[in-house]
Amino acid sequence: MIKDFGLLPDGSTVQEVTLKKGELEASVLTLGAIIRDLKVDGQSVVLGFDDLQSYLDHSPYFGAIVGRCANRIAGGEISIDGAPYQLDQNEHGKNHLHGGAAGFAKRVWQIEQHDKASVLLKLVSEDGDMGYPGRVEALVRYTLTGAGALRVKISATTDKTTPVNLAQHSYFNLDGSGTILDHTLEIAADSYLPVDEELIPTGEIRKVAWTPYDFQDGRKLRRKTGEENVIFDHNFCLSEAPRESVEFSAALEDSNGERRMEVWTTEPGVQLYDAGMLDVPVPGLAGARYQKYGGLCLETQRWPDGPNQSGFPDVLLHPGEIYSHVAEYRFS
Repeated sequence: MIKDFGLLPDGSTVQEVTLKKGELEASVLTLGAIIRDLKVDGQSVVLGFDDLQSYLDHSPYFGAIVGRCANRIAGGEISIDGAPYQLDQNEHGKNHLHGGAAGFAKRVWQIEQHDKASVLLKLVSEDGDMGYPGRVEALVRYTLTGAGALRVKISATTDKTTPVNLAQHSYFNLDGSGTILDHTLEIAADSYLPVDEELIPTGEIRKVAWTPYDFQDGRKLRRKTGEENVIFDHNFCLSEAPRESVEFSAALEDSNGERRMEVWTTEPGVQLYDAGMLDVPVPGLAGARYQKYGGLCLETQRWPDGPNQSGFPDVLLHPGEIYSHVAEYRFS
């Protein structure tokens, strides 16, 4: 089902597509290819809003596809074949975050196909968009499967070599509680990327063993004694390059252990963000209030600041190639 969700300041219409399959129901907006709501057995498991204006004024990328390059790029500066490019500096007036101030999350995507359980959306990003070279055509397909999963398939092509690193940016909360600190998280990674004070990777790849970033055996998000100043806004290294098929990457369980979500992906990294800076001044879905630690992001992606880090997985897409990214959120 498709309906109008609201009008943007320029008069263009944002539409909402409702998908249903078994116990899953999803609401998808053409603005930012946003997953506005995702219900499992009637329980919303993501953070979102019931009105368009709240997305425009207050959304910290709730449910959106972010890009052309997800995450942070130091100084907004990249170099391709020796040619420098200055990207939009939309974080602290210095660094580049999630594709810039008018990145993919802020744009209206076009509905290409849809049925009861899936929708295909398309966005064209022209040469020079937010400073990036090349014309990029991006596609994202959301599918609810009979096995109780949300599948996200993203692809892109370009006519000029350019970085492409798209990510799905939903905030998950599996039981609707005020915070996710008592959710249990498992991440299938033995290393992570330390960051500087601006959350830019330092270039080091550090083992998680004997650190607060060790989620290999599962642990609660609530800080232990001595970890009060630990932040969770880091990339976890799943592999050194994208995989050909999805592999288990992470799992999240609610505070009672009654609902579980597994994340399977082709991507070499997953960014954990526990919403430690979240503070939304307006009501969310069904009037919920979203405050610090109100949700959890598990953003499958290439590693952040990839264009500037020689030891990280390649993020450059060349003409004639197809960028491909698959993520599945499996509920049980």
